[in-house]
Amino acid sequence: MDTKIKICGITNLPDAQLAVELGADALGFIFYPKSPRYIKVTAAADICSVLPPFVAKVGVFVDELEYEIEKALAECLLTALQFHGDEPPGFCQKFAAKSIKAIRMRDEDSLRAAAEYDVDALLLDTYTDDSRGGTGKTFDWSLAVKAKETLAPPIILSGGLTSVNVQEAIRKVRPYAVDVSSGVEREPGKKDPEKLRRFIELCKSS
Repeated sequence: MDTKIKICGITNLPDAQLAVELGADALGFIFYPKSPRYIKVTAAADICSVLPPFVAKVGVFVDELEYEIEKALAECLLTALQFHGDEPPGFCQKFAAKSIKAIRMRDEDSLRAAAEYDVDALLLDTYTDDSRGGTGKTFDWSLAVKAKETLAPPIILSGGLTSVNVQEAIRKVRPYAVDVSSGVEREPGKKDPEKLRRFIELCKSS
């Protein structure tokens, strides 16, 4: 099965349209005000309204209120909800959309934490003390391999992926999907067309 490609941190329509044109399977919209890739729900809704029907629209939240998540879900017609905070397992199952729980990988204790979540997919990202994601740093991919072997949900690999390392990542982990944000950017929230094109080409040829 081909590895799916999610382009996260979309903040504007041209980047969204180019990602889709190049073959991205999903776009991520970050509804976390502290993120440099933050987008307001109204702006994301405008972008989502013109996306093709088979492109997944993923809302990214960090310890957000249930009401605000429901609002974004309804206005943007989101396909999936990605939880990047300290949300407990039960919270992730409250909504009428696919659920993705981000797990910040530090060691094998992270795998035990991930096992508590009954979600549609687990997104494995790099642990840092000062960021919830978008670090541009990789983690030990052997942990992702163990996650794939021992955990039920499909694995989405994130954290520091670029055109330099994505083929190696896919070869080693064979994840359901890869997720990239900073690795295809010109600056936070603005994608670099050539980086985006190269990344997607390499994924599709892996």
